[in-house]
Amino acid sequence: MLRQLLQETVNCGLYQIILSNARDKEKAYKIKIRPIVLKDKLCFQETTYQGTKVFHENFQEAEMILRIEKYLEQDFKQCEIEHTNTKAVVLVSKKGKMTIKRKQNRQQETKEKQEVVSLAHNRMKKYILEEGIAVPFLVDLGVQSTDGKIIRSKYDKYKQINRFLEFIEDILPALPMEKELQIVDFGCGKSYLTFAIYYYLHELKGLEVSITGLDLKEDVIMHCNELSRKYGYDKLKFIRGDIAEYEGLTKADMVVTLHACDTATDYALEKAVKWDAKVILSVPCCQHEVNKQIKCDTLQPVLQYGIVKERMSALITDAFRAEILRTVGYEADLLEFIEMEHTPKNILIRAVKKEKQNRAKQQEEMDKINAAMQFLHIEPTLYRLLEK
Repeated sequence: MLRQLLQETVNCGLYQIILSNARDKEKAYKIKIRPIVLKDKLCFQETTYQGTKVFHENFQEAEMILRIEKYLEQDFKQCEIEHTNTKAVVLVSKKGKMTIKRKQNRQQETKEKQEVVSLAHNRMKKYILEEGIAVPFLVDLGVQSTDGKIIRSKYDKYKQINRFLEFIEDILPALPMEKELQIVDFGCGKSYLTFAIYYYLHELKGLEVSITGLDLKEDVIMHCNELSRKYGYDKLKFIRGDIAEYEGLTKADMVVTLHACDTATDYALEKAVKWDAKVILSVPCCQHEVNKQIKCDTLQPVLQYGIVKERMSALITDAFRAEILRTVGYEADLLEFIEMEHTPKNILIRAVKKEKQNRAKQQEEMDKINAAMQFLHIEPTLYRLLEK
């Protein structure tokens, strides 16, 4: 009964929870819990009152529920749960028996608490794909429920999708809007982002687009094509193939490559350049090549530590990729894709084709790259692929 009560009240509309009547007041005589917004995400702040000291900690919903259950089993005999509509009191006897009493709030009290809770929720970030509006592919991919609510275990994926669409929104001026856009997604996997790109550009922006997703897994390709047909996305198709060997296009407006492993990213970038893509968006993964090559006597005191060498190699790989793209006519940046707390593989390479080329500047940048490669004793695959 307690678990059900907490799930019903904590999940939506919670005003506050107060734990009191402590078994040992020297440990903590009261704990107050309230919903807050932290980094655009709803979580719960626990305030512990111990003597004259006050301590704060933040927790996600599931962990908060477990903590409240434990508190009532071991530390407190009373818990008041104030919701926008109801108030519940949990009493624990000396023998550990729990009694739960509920009552409806008065109309004015309900209104006041709803306003407080609403203020917290209104501070949350507005996403391109709004919560509460069901999007078919998000429902089928398990990110949303049929009524548009975000599945809590998929909230990070929901944020990732919207973050990526923000990058798409930023580069729209660089794309030729007067014609059908040709887009390729290398290593599309389950294609959360491929479907998101199509939905955003075609359904929300009304643009004509043709998108091809490429991946090695046959079952994934079949499933994605089934979903594409189901939604009537006629210009969104998925094919099985290797990035390095793919020759299905001679021209592309945008190339996307997300988590293509190791040098597969380099082959995708090389094809994007070959096709004169106006925009390249790439989130690399598993950069092993430079880690095997790098050798520098000056940096040896640092590189002797395996974990440092691995992380430095990954960062150096992406920095070289961005710089090499600059030498072939792109304005390239390295950006944070999602927060580091979710994954260390969070760097996105964004490259936009320049209208005017400064050959002298490009050669100057190439000379600097060559000097840096000699210093580190490395030769990245992208450099070899584009050397000609």
